[in-house]
Formats: sequence, C-alpha cells, structure tokens
Amino acid sequence: MTIEAGDLACLKAIALLGGCRGPVHVSSQSLATALGASSQTAARRLKSLESALFVTRSVRPAGQYVAVTRTGEEALHREYSDYCRLFGGASPGFVMTGHIVSGVGEGRYYMALPPYRAQFAEVLGEDPFPGTLNVRLDGASLPVRKRLDALDWIPIHGFVAEDRTFGDARALPCLIGGYRCAIVVPGRTHYPEDIIEVIAGVPLRETLGLSDMDRVAVEVPERDEVDHD
Repeated sequence: MTIEAGDLACLKAIALLGGCRGPVHVSSQSLATALGASSQTAARRLKSLESALFVTRSVRPAGQYVAVTRTGEEALHREYSDYCRLFGGASPGFVMTGHIVSGVGEGRYYMALPPYRAQFAEVLGEDPFPGTLNVRLDGASLPVRKRLDALDWIPIHGFVAEDRTFGDARALPCLIGGYRCAIVVPGRTHYPEDIIEVIAGVPLRETLGLSDMDRVAVEVPERDEVDHD
C-alpha cells in the first residue's frame, strides 16, 4: 500500500512519540508543531492515516490517543530500507526491527562452554561476550525473519562433555549499531518465533546503552559486508 509523503511524515512523527509501542496522547497542535504545519493540516493527515489503516485512533476523557498499526510499521520499515540503500552505498540485505527483552540467563552458560565459544569466535572474528541480547521482533519484521531461513547459515556443531550432549546450532552474521554480531538459533529452542538471540564481541546492552523495551535495528547485510579483515 502506497502512502503520500506528507502522511508518511505524520506517521513518522507519531512513531517517534512512541506510537509503535501502543497508544500515545496526540493533539492536533502537538502534531502540527512536529510537522511544522497548521493544526488543520495535521488533523487532515491524521484522518488520512486512520482511513488507510496506518494508525488507530481513540478519544478518551484525557484527549486523543493514536497507535501505529502493523500496516503503518511496514510502511516505516520500507522507508528505512530505502534510506539504507540510499546512504549505505550497497544493498542493506535484510533489516529487522524490534525491542530489547530480558532472557532467562541460559545464553551466558552456553557461551562460556569452550567448544561453543571457539566456534562463535570464528563467526564473529573475535572472542564472544559471554551472554546474548534478546530482541522481540515487530510484527512487520516476522516475514523478514522467515526469509532469513533460506540464507547460508554457519553451522555450530554440538559436542559431548561430562556425559552430557550439547546440540547443534546455526549462526548468521548481522550488525547492530555498527557492531559485528550474529543471530544464533539452537537446534532445539524454546523461544517463540518473534524472539531472536544475538551474540557479539562486546556487551551490547552496556556498549549501546540499551535497556528492556529500547528499540533496535538488526541488519543482515550481504555476506561480504560483515566479513572480517
């Protein structure tokens, strides 16, 4: 579905106010200020977005609340991908967006096991930080995640230690905030399909100042864009 440039700017303004995370209070005047337009224009843009199902709108005693729909997120995602191609100088490959969530702590344990650690170091080109970053993907990114399964993942081989069998996994190089990372998928995983686990050579939370619910973009470029020097 196409979207006019003016409506896209309005959609972006709502998203920046937090509209992708749920309903946010939006007045015509505040939206007009963000757009540098009149209140009438802002109200018209908002109505157009609602009619096209890019946003939902409800009126409460405290005022008007607006949320970006999955269709709206997809429009913003397409715009982001276009800018990646425009300023990146190359195909951005695949881009997924989502927010940070806490894991159950198992990643740190498995990352500390020498056979896994050595293989992850080969993938990253450096010793991995003992832990994983968990990202809950936006609805618009789920189709992108499914498409990644057709790519050439790097196999992580299982092993036996202390009479216990540790299973196979697979890894796919990616980038978060410019840092080389890798998506890791165990052969048997308890995570739902909208959660991905990411490893890196640095503690991504601390390095990038991330906390739970902060939004990130996970880029899976062409393979040679993340090859190591």
